[in-house]
Amino acid sequence: MNKQEAQYIPADTLVNFMKDVFIKLDVPVKDAEICADVLIRSDLRGIESHGCQRLKMYYDRIVQGVQSPKTNLTILKETATTARIDAGHGMGHVAAYRGMKLAIKKAKEFGTGAVSVGNSTHYGIAGYYSLMAIKEGMIGITCTNARPSIAPTFGVDAMMGTNPLTIGVPTDEEFPFLIDCATSITQRGKVEVKARTNEPVPEGWVTTDEGELATDSRQILGDLISGVNALLPLGGAGEILGGHKGYGYAAAVEILSAALSDGPFMKDLTLDKGYKLGHFFLAIDIEGFLPLQTFKTISGSILRGLRESKKAPGQDRIFTAGEKEYISEIEREKTGIPIMPSILEDLKFLQNELNLSEYAF
Repeated sequence: MNKQEAQYIPADTLVNFMKDVFIKLDVPVKDAEICADVLIRSDLRGIESHGCQRLKMYYDRIVQGVQSPKTNLTILKETATTARIDAGHGMGHVAAYRGMKLAIKKAKEFGTGAVSVGNSTHYGIAGYYSLMAIKEGMIGITCTNARPSIAPTFGVDAMMGTNPLTIGVPTDEEFPFLIDCATSITQRGKVEVKARTNEPVPEGWVTTDEGELATDSRQILGDLISGVNALLPLGGAGEILGGHKGYGYAAAVEILSAALSDGPFMKDLTLDKGYKLGHFFLAIDIEGFLPLQTFKTISGSILRGLRESKKAPGQDRIFTAGEKEYISEIEREKTGIPIMPSILEDLKFLQNELNLSEYAF
């Protein structure tokens, strides 16, 4: 992001604005607070692809009737440690929040809690829900499928979504270990960020249906929808750099998200069918294995050992997963959230459309 072009807006202002946008769209107040909190957490952690940039997308989908502003959850099946929930095609953030809450509740009582959610929608950054478990002294795991965009290894057809597999672990440090990433090299949202500034994407992110590598970010966005382009799995094309591993993990997420929720998958996750996504949540109570503080000390020692190991030539720092996002949160709580002109245009559109004149953008 070009910080010189960005306008910095305080996080409190943005989160209140987003909450009011959701309320204007008939999202219940409590649910609107959850949705806005998920989005602002993404912006604070430096994940612009899933923060307020996504607000206009949710607006469009609600206005067009693609998803419901009200999230009516139905428990279809439940045991002491598991549950399967229908989200009523409401707000994915709300369904995910409630799903992880239930998993945590079960883990507190029985050691582990696993919850599948079906008939849902885009739920924002997966890491938010793993952080919920971490705050309760637990390991938090979540994944979700999405509209098709990844090609399988040796293929060029977009078959699976970016399908994040996210794991969060408490440590004795100021920040937890949190690996929150797609099983593709990149995700659609990062291509959107590039397109907003008319920057090309790096060669190797995207393949055409002819097996060529595409780099025009604006062209790619349209071609991903039409099926001419597909994102490559982690490791890239072929098996030489491990592309088959990213492909395998993406398939595992598709199975956990769709099969455990008895929901649609791959090319059945299309706009005309409403993107009826599936999510999976797992909470593990560490105290069921050993004292929490002992675990935190060990996990923290592992991460410190990694950061203190020998650096590559020209490198002065090694990071562990979640560290950069923690640093970003500290900085952006002080400076505000950098908003690019094209995103600011979206916010002003929503402000005018929903009569939210009290905000000065």
